[in-house]
Parts: sequence; structure tokens; C-alpha cells
Amino acid sequence: MNPDPVGLAAARERVRRWISLRDPGEAAAVYYALYHPPQRTQLFLHHDASGFVDGFLAVCQTGRDLFRPVVVLRAAEPSIAVTLLQAGLVPGRPYIIQTTSRLASTLEVVLEVNVERRGVIFALDPTAFRPLPNVLVQPAPGPDRERWRFVIRSQGRVAAEAGINWRSPFFAELYVWVHPQARGRGWGRAVLSACTASLLESQVLPLYVAEESNEAGIRLAETVGYRDTGRREVEVEGVCRRRTPQIVRHKEVTDA
Repeated sequence: MNPDPVGLAAARERVRRWISLRDPGEAAAVYYALYHPPQRTQLFLHHDASGFVDGFLAVCQTGRDLFRPVVVLRAAEPSIAVTLLQAGLVPGRPYIIQTTSRLASTLEVVLEVNVERRGVIFALDPTAFRPLPNVLVQPAPGPDRERWRFVIRSQGRVAAEAGINWRSPFFAELYVWVHPQARGRGWGRAVLSACTASLLESQVLPLYVAEESNEAGIRLAETVGYRDTGRREVEVEGVCRRRTPQIVRHKEVTDA
């Protein structure tokens, strides 16, 4: 491996010039590569023969799972994706990897796949959004000041909530959770509407990702005013294969 002498900030600038910042299909990749806290981010770059970036792998420690880093993969070609995976993943370690449909098949070269999910990426159509006031919805603190939640409580417990998985200067990805015994009351729609309205006030476009098989989640998004972007996200859970070390051509970039 050839460690690149530049730091994380310089690596991020190189990625910024390569990836589309305003594309909702690339929004999660942009967040993890460019805006995830630097002390919890490793960024691996691949360069073409002219020295320009043609792929990256972001390995990020998150609050989602303390033992499994979230990994985002983008590459111009499948062979570049394999090179980045070999450079950035540790054999025997579990990961959660997000990538595009085009690159999904490359993951099995390096990863023992346990779970694979395909998500529909929805973006809010502000012209279709109509706030749904509900006196039961209350704001609640999240992990930090930038990520408040909106909840409905029943019998002293949270029965429904919506919040933010991540937020960049351009987009924010929302989640919704409803307790099984509280479903069918419209509470999921109420908390998602409240969270959506809050983000619109800050001029960030809300996104929502639902699994292709999750008909209820898709209906919920569409009811609130989210529209299918036509883009898909593949998320895989698995363990990096144990293998004989190989020499691969790549650029490795981490913060100092």
C-alpha cells in the first residue's frame, strides 16, 4: 500500500471535485465522504493514470453500530471498487456497506454477505407537501443539537418517532419508527410530517429511503409528499473475507 502524504481535508477536496453534490442519489455518499466528523472518518482514494480521482471508499464510525463501521463505496469501474475494498477493509471485521446497484456485485469478492437490502431513494417535492398538525407530536432532543426528533408518546413511552440519520448542507435523510401496537393510527405520518417541516425551514431537502419490499413505508413517503427519484441504494451487511494479503494499486488517505 502507498499512503498518500496529504491529509483528510485535501482528500475531501479531491472527492468534492469528482462527485455530484446536488444529486439525491449521491447524497449519502457525499455526507459520509465530506461531512462526517473527521475524527471518525477514513477516506481511501483511487486515482486514474492522469492522477484524477476515479473512486473512493469512506469508512466511518457512527452511532448506528459501535462495532460495525458504515462504509460508502463509489467507483468508476468495478475493478476499482474491488481495489478500494481490499485497501480499506480489515479481514475478519464486520461492516455495513452502502453502494450503487452497479457496484453491488463487487462486494462478494471481498465480503461474506449476510444481509442485502435495496432501498428506494425518495426526495420531498415541496409543492406536494402539506403539513399535518397533530397535538400529540412533540419535539425531543436527539444525539446532538442538529438532530432533533419528533415523537408521540403513549402510556409514558415513545410510540412513534421520526428523526435524522445524517445531515449535510444540501440534504438530510429521515427515518420513521412506529411501535407495532401503535400502527394504523396515522402517527407515522404525523411525526414524519413534523420532521419534514422542520427541515424545510432550514432549507435542507429531506430524503427518505424505503426498502423496495416495504410497501407501507413507500405509501407513507408518498402520502407526505416524497417522490421516487429513480435512484436506488444497496446496503450490505457482512464480514470482510480472510485472505492472503495482495499488492494492489491504490491511494490511501486518512486524517493525520
